[in-house]
Amino acid sequence: MKKILTIAGSDCSGGAGIQADIKTITMHGMYAMSAITALTAQNTTGVYGIMNSSADFLKNQIDCIFNDIRPDAVKIGMVSDVEIIEAIAQKLKEYKAVNIVADPVMVATSGSRLISEDATDALMTRLLPLADIITPNLAEAEVLTGMKITTREEMEKAAKVLSEKLPSTVGIVIKGGHLDDTADDLLYVGGENHWINGKRIDNPNTHGTGCTFSSAIACNLALTSDKVQAVTNAKEYLAGAIAAKLDLGKGSGPLMHNYKIVEKDI
Repeated sequence: MKKILTIAGSDCSGGAGIQADIKTITMHGMYAMSAITALTAQNTTGVYGIMNSSADFLKNQIDCIFNDIRPDAVKIGMVSDVEIIEAIAQKLKEYKAVNIVADPVMVATSGSRLISEDATDALMTRLLPLADIITPNLAEAEVLTGMKITTREEMEKAAKVLSEKLPSTVGIVIKGGHLDDTADDLLYVGGENHWINGKRIDNPNTHGTGCTFSSAIACNLALTSDKVQAVTNAKEYLAGAIAAKLDLGKGSGPLMHNYKIVEKDI
């Protein structure tokens, strides 16, 4: 059985973060492990509190995992500060981790910045260069590149700019979920653009889509070295979880991660 480690924050309401990752990994028939960067008090209506793990305790978690059940892939989600970022980078290099997917969770759905300028710099220089694939959405790609991104053409330009700041081995997925007309994602790898097309699904319940997508990519990277295939498979899984149209909570609800085993009319 393939083993997947998610390094991310906890969502007590179960729609995003560690909980979404574990559901996604399990639905791919793989074994999920977690190192928690922060506890959050949140639900479908918003985030109401954050309590960060210490860097030392996070290192302890990662040590326990790698020294006993070595992951076949690693997904990185919410990272709160410079010390946490440096702790993750140190341990991933120490254990020579493979198949790393980094989801740079930097901007909330509301548009608010979630991490400081210092943490953004550390993310860009210490953590993202270690990844096999990174998955910024449009707002996060704008922060990382300093560009305004609203079209497919601008996504291609941003991906090239971002690639020049990272090792050539890093695949860059700029997610197009916030484009006006489509939900196409761009994978830039090896100097080439690969468009992963997707239809826009009429569903306001999209809490945890980024977490789910990046975890699904990590699962697929554990199976194949073909990054285009890994991203394509992950997008297909995500589309199914959104299209199932689970309706829970008073705000933007979660996805149906287990849609493949649950009847649609539950």
